[in-house]
Amino acid sequence: MADVSEQELARRSRAVAPAVAEHLTVTPLRRFAALSTELGVDLLVKCEHLQRTGSFKARGALAKLATLTPDERARGVVTASTGNHGLGVANALATLGGTGHVFVPDTAQPTKVAALERFGVRVHSLAAEAGAVEIMAREYADERGLAFVSPYNDPDVIAGQGTIGVELIDQAVRGLDALVVAVGGGGLVSGIAAVLKEDLPGVRIIGASPSNDAAMALSVHKGQLESIEAKPTLSDGTAGNVEPGSITFELCRSLVDEWVLVSEPDIAAALRSVIDTEHELVEGSAAVAFAAARAVAPRFVGGRVGVIACGRNISSAALVSALSV
Repeated sequence: MADVSEQELARRSRAVAPAVAEHLTVTPLRRFAALSTELGVDLLVKCEHLQRTGSFKARGALAKLATLTPDERARGVVTASTGNHGLGVANALATLGGTGHVFVPDTAQPTKVAALERFGVRVHSLAAEAGAVEIMAREYADERGLAFVSPYNDPDVIAGQGTIGVELIDQAVRGLDALVVAVGGGGLVSGIAAVLKEDLPGVRIIGASPSNDAAMALSVHKGQLESIEAKPTLSDGTAGNVEPGSITFELCRSLVDEWVLVSEPDIAAALRSVIDTEHELVEGSAAVAFAAARAVAPRFVGGRVGVIACGRNISSAALVSALSV
């Protein structure tokens, strides 16, 4: 897939924003008071956990499926997901019409698989890690002439995620000193940063990943895409290796100003803190961003730090595990 420029991504994000707003939620930007006091910053949270399907992924999926013809959607679209992107695609199909196949690793949360099945898409569970599942799903689509909807390796999907940045420009009227974003394949941070770097050129983009599974952070550090042997993480939404040749690699190299890796105990502690102080339920990938914000806050005392609360789709088993640490 050919690379796409940051400027083109920002243009596409602004162009698709009205269609996304028509079908999805313009999520609020809220100041989390207790964490702001604790960290000494104004902690402003973009509440994508309140998005339809419980995750930002609904944006990129809708933006991509809107580019397909009704016939293409009716023949069937294929995607790969640990859950949230699949739910976004299923929701877009329910909204725009069509049928779908969602490939998931067999470690996907049963609650997310059940939610996918309720949407009526066909779920294919494979005994492989998330990055390998993506490759197999794309092969399945290519062999049958079906449209493949990548979780991140597609400019239309990235532009859909960038509509968060379009909304942030209007909502963060006093600007931001830094924005912390959880990173898996890199579509979310690439889309948002492409928009913000044009309109808020002073903002520092901080990519956050679990230490146990940080393929993109390692790849950027090494200067080439690297595969890793990941360890289990509460942040299942960011899990897995990055698809070979992904356009997000160069985008992350250019747009992300620094990387913060967080431990599993710190992810769980951040999750508990958000629940205890704000009474908001978020999932592990969102807790990664909160944990990273806690780590960098001393450098921004008195400033305005944004956090993307990217989702809320956590199983009861994962929640109990995090709360009992």
